[in-house]
Amino acid sequence: MAVTTDDIDALVGPATPHFAYQLRARVRELIQGLPADDPVRKYGVEQMAMLDRLGHASSTARDSPREPRSRIGWDELPSSAPEYDPLP
Repeated sequence: MAVTTDDIDALVGPATPHFAYQLRARVRELIQGLPADDPVRKYGVEQMAMLDRLGHASSTARDSPREPRSRIGWDELPSSAPEYDPLP
């Protein structure tokens, strides 16, 4: 089976931050047998870099400022708790 950029797009298109690293691993598996100068491999490497940025951008919450409990909607999500103040 010949790998195409459409195959990569099918994996990457619906990417969300939550699944970015899993999708990156699938793209890596998809292109691993292609020669280094293959345009599809190069496209796959570019998409893997994009997925890495997407995943990293969403995984830095612990470095973010605290959300105030006065924020609108906080009371409607009683089961949510931040890392710095977990539920008992």
